[in-house]
Amino acid sequence: MNIRIPIAALALVIAPGLFGQNGVSAGRFVVEPPTLLNLGFEWEIAGDANRNATVEARYREAGTTAWKDALPLLRIGGERIFRAAEHLDYTVPNRFAGSILDLKPDTEYECSFTMRDPDGVTGQAVQTAKVRTRHEPVAAKDGRILHVYPPGYRGQKQEPAFTGIMEAYYGAGLGDWNVVWERKARPGDILLVHAGLYKADRLNYVDPLNTPFDGTYQLSLKGTPDRPIVIKAAGDGEAIFDGAGAHTLFDVMGSEYNIFDGLTIRNTDIAFFAGQKEVAGAKGLTVRNCRIEDVGIGVISEYAGSKDFFIMDNVFLGRLDRYRLIGWSNPGIYGPHPLLSYYAVKIYGSGHVIAYNDVAYFHDAINVSTYGTPEPEQELKAVAIDIYDNDIHATGDDFIESDGGVHNIRVMRNRCINSPHGGISAQPVFGGPAYIYRNVLYNVPSGVAFKFSAKPAGLLVYHNTVIAEHTIRDPYANVHFRNNLLLGTDAPGRGIATFANATAYSTYDYDGFRPNRLARAQFTLARAGLSAGAVLRAGRGRLEDVRHPGGPSLRHRPGSARDRGGLRHLREPQAAGPRQPVRHLLRGGPELPAEGECQSRGCRRAPPHRERRLHRQGAGPGSVRGGPARAAIWAKTGGKAAVLSVTWRRLSVCRAGTHAGVWGPAKRRVEMSLRPCRQSACATVFSATGSLWIGAGGPTGGARFRPIGPMGRASGRSSSGKRPSTIRRSVPQAAPG
Repeated sequence: MNIRIPIAALALVIAPGLFGQNGVSAGRFVVEPPTLLNLGFEWEIAGDANRNATVEARYREAGTTAWKDALPLLRIGGERIFRAAEHLDYTVPNRFAGSILDLKPDTEYECSFTMRDPDGVTGQAVQTAKVRTRHEPVAAKDGRILHVYPPGYRGQKQEPAFTGIMEAYYGAGLGDWNVVWERKARPGDILLVHAGLYKADRLNYVDPLNTPFDGTYQLSLKGTPDRPIVIKAAGDGEAIFDGAGAHTLFDVMGSEYNIFDGLTIRNTDIAFFAGQKEVAGAKGLTVRNCRIEDVGIGVISEYAGSKDFFIMDNVFLGRLDRYRLIGWSNPGIYGPHPLLSYYAVKIYGSGHVIAYNDVAYFHDAINVSTYGTPEPEQELKAVAIDIYDNDIHATGDDFIESDGGVHNIRVMRNRCINSPHGGISAQPVFGGPAYIYRNVLYNVPSGVAFKFSAKPAGLLVYHNTVIAEHTIRDPYANVHFRNNLLLGTDAPGRGIATFANATAYSTYDYDGFRPNRLARAQFTLARAGLSAGAVLRAGRGRLEDVRHPGGPSLRHRPGSARDRGGLRHLREPQAAGPRQPVRHLLRGGPELPAEGECQSRGCRRAPPHRERRLHRQGAGPGSVRGGPARAAIWAKTGGKAAVLSVTWRRLSVCRAGTHAGVWGPAKRRVEMSLRPCRQSACATVFSATGSLWIGAGGPTGGARFRPIGPMGRASGRSSSGKRPSTIRRSVPQAAPG
């Protein structure tokens, strides 16, 4: 079904100071730190009490003539974010903010912004900026090579040779002499770590790895963006850093532009300690191509001045239960899960990129630090943070938390499977925008697909496919849903969606819903300030008879079609069955099509070291790129297989949307009227009777991954009954018919 909900009659939670002049006065223009794919901007304003000012954005590659439209900047300001228990109370300052999305790395762009207001604009109404997206960090071409070997290495060594990182990095000695650093590595140096086990004998005073007692590598040297200090696997075998139970393995909070590449890290509480709030934090930290397992925390910095992290192409494996999805809140007779692993990544600051990682068995997977009231200094705010193309499985709380983010937090194209409490969290976001788009969420038994709590503001929720409900009731402000597909799981007594709006300018448009058959009330309109008995409900998936007191009817758009149960058997898995180990989603990302097919679709093949990534080409209005792919959800209808296929389309607010249809046994297509548009983009998830299919085969091929329910069990088996060695994804073939 496709609905549009007018929100004009809802309560407005806004600071009184906003009510003044209707004309807008343009103030300071801010260019945020660029990332690989995205550029963020802020424009301070005064006035515009009636909130009818707009800022149009466009861009072009430097040296070209054709301009492309981007999403307009989001008007923010006056929204109150508060949580009494922690004495948090913050009012969003008046400004516009937003991003130009999915650009090319290491490319200069000309960006133009035009402010308009029917009531008049004072000050400079047009701003232009030339900004270059960043490139991935690389070692200096002329960097000095230092060879690192494990203790007891008996093979032939290349010179200069060192035992352990500390000797190569600092020239450190044994025992008390491990803090004597007279021969430090220089910017541009490359430490090649040769194969072997680097496990500290930390209770030995003369530990040969120079980390007595605590087993921690204290690394604080400073490279530069062009000449980073690189600690990299040499490529002659696995270089394993075993923490031997140490609390922290790598303390890098004083470092700048250090790269860790291709290492295996295990058996420690914190793999990389990169910053502490109001103390110190790293800059330019890169962790890539690493396997980080049996740890409590992967990477953490809660220092507001941390910036420009790249956390990419890693595998993070925590210590939580591989067989059951219990969680910590209301766990029933089994008790909450022990906090053996907290989160894979938690960061604060600006300019961070967290992408192409596989994460499993942590309380939370990837987080922005909740932090609290944003710092007043621009360089200390949590802005321009990208979290995209990650695979996340079996968390104990939430998949991704944008909590604590301020402006231009981008959560894009992540695939998330099995979370007991929340899907994607904004608890809170301090004004936004937080872009939450093109994510796939599967099996969130709590029904809280989007945990929008602590009164967040400025959330743009676009093009997500969700096999769960959205039932959070804590009010949120300035929130805009577009082109999302929410498929209910037939949870007894639970409706499909709750609209907990705190502002009259929140909007919902072109979203599709598969209501729960076992719930009488499908849609809840929770208005700020209303008592529990005064909320409005729609019965049995029908919105025709729901009216706001004194307001308009909430109806389907004319001509829309309803889903009448094509996925009625989609349900939460049962606990019965033999105990099987969970297979996490291994490395190896979406496979690109063959060269000729790829070229015909307007995409490009990735370079060999990036084949696991899904590259997208061809910018379009709204700057959400599209490559070839689709999300498909398998179900059983009358004992015969049918496929609900969703092709996501180019995004532009109020234009362009989602295209969906159902194919039955006769390959006959039935439109869902989710507004067709152009240029497809990508994610793949198949389900059949509660199972997740990964691959192009559906019920007749590919690999099946059974989700975990409360105290349930999981298994990974191919359709032939054999356990797959890996679970791979691929771009599916064209739909039948």
